[in-house]
Amino acid sequence: MKAVHIVLFFGLLGGFVTTRAQQELLEAKVTFEFPSKNVKGSISGFTSQSTINWEALELSLFEGTVEARSLRTNNSLRDWHLRSSRYFATKTYPRIHFKSTEIAWEGDTLLVKGRLTLKGTTKPLTIRFQQQGKQLLGSCSLYSSDYGITIKKKREDNLVNIRFRFTVK
Repeated sequence: MKAVHIVLFFGLLGGFVTTRAQQELLEAKVTFEFPSKNVKGSISGFTSQSTINWEALELSLFEGTVEARSLRTNNSLRDWHLRSSRYFATKTYPRIHFKSTEIAWEGDTLLVKGRLTLKGTTKPLTIRFQQQGKQLLGSCSLYSSDYGITIKKKREDNLVNIRFRFTVK
């Protein structure tokens, strides 16, 4: 049986191992963009043991957490402010958690549907993955205001685009 174990955040990913052709994650990178403020950043420090079974996707599970304080925007003052109770409230809500509810192929895209818990609010989230050579590339979007993190007044101005890039051996 061909199985893949994936260390996952938010989607939350951090590893890629198959039992037939052992593959190890050489690099993991999760970045985000907040377009309305032209802010880009990254999230690190994943913890998870997730399993994907390519022969029976219904037996697979993507689950992981990340420490909210690992958010970085290359501006330490802004990062400190984002960790405050007004935004991420990292002292009260130290972790961001994702758990899949369904994993399926849509053409050559692997769809991972699940529930994201951020700042005490849980909502559905879908991450789309493509494999390109030795990389597993994923993306999703969410509105921070849906999770109690309102940076701009209009919902559409709180859009956050998230990208995952994992390099495998």
